[in-house]
Amino acid sequence: MRKIVLSCISLMVFWVANAQYNKEHPLVHTYSIVAYDPETGDLGVAVQSHWFSVGTVVTWAEAGVGAIATQSFSNPAFGPQGLALLKTGLNAEQVLEALIKSDEGEAYRQLGIVDASGLAASHTGAKNIPAAGHLVGENFAVQANLMDNDKVWPAMAEAYKNAKGPLAERLIVALEAAQAAGGDIRGKQSAAVLVVSGQPTGKLWLDRKVDIRVDDHAEPLVEIRRLWEVHQAYEYMNKGDLAVEAGDFVAASELYEKAEDMFPDNLEMQYWHAINLANTNKMSEALPMFKSIFKKDEHWRTLTPRLIKNGVLNVSDDQLQAILAQ
Repeated sequence: MRKIVLSCISLMVFWVANAQYNKEHPLVHTYSIVAYDPETGDLGVAVQSHWFSVGTVVTWAEAGVGAIATQSFSNPAFGPQGLALLKTGLNAEQVLEALIKSDEGEAYRQLGIVDASGLAASHTGAKNIPAAGHLVGENFAVQANLMDNDKVWPAMAEAYKNAKGPLAERLIVALEAAQAAGGDIRGKQSAAVLVVSGQPTGKLWLDRKVDIRVDDHAEPLVEIRRLWEVHQAYEYMNKGDLAVEAGDFVAASELYEKAEDMFPDNLEMQYWHAINLANTNKMSEALPMFKSIFKKDEHWRTLTPRLIKNGVLNVSDDQLQAILAQ
């Protein structure tokens, strides 16, 4: 068995080493971070650049495997190839070495990798446009090129080490620190955050815990931060929906209320909170909410009776009419 595994690894490295060099790689000059959360096992990568849709080129991650950032004169093949090599049992350092050795354009490349054990590795080719460099820390690596100054990637590293909260939050904090230190000398345009779980479930929609991209924006990090907050609120909404499916309307109301607290002006969150108040026979609380919602948008009134047939709204005829009369 060991011989078979070693043979497979050798074939993978041979495949990478013989990949044809393509000089038409995207010029994704940028700053990024790859990281592993030892508490949850989550793996993540985040990036910001003065380049359109940077997340489609730089960020790669797979649950239980690793996370990769490929940038500068980017070789996008490093993403899928690197993840494939990690699956063979090679660690981050070994995969980085294999990828760099395979590429005649390595002097122009910048690459960061973290594996599922938390080992991180990074490479900055000699022909990266300065300011350029990287730092490898415990469970993370930061890399940057074409920066305003050489303080950017150290600022990222320090911010990440001191940040609190879920992995996505700490990745965003690192990006914000990079921008505050000077960032990309050309300015800002796009950003992305990708976090996957430590243990694969075989279900992509569960394994990808956070997948947020801002492809073109005057303030991509401000928008990433806003979307991350929306993401967290809708996590409560999603859990509330699951509670409804299970018939636990009390739990659903609590979850919807948490979402609404984060975005009090969001009519959808208000509406489902009101629906579940009605389902738990708290009509005195639900009716004023329905009145406020219907006043702002009549479509919610039209929708309400349609929820009776499938049991999403579980009220009597008299209660339904009281709701619609608001």
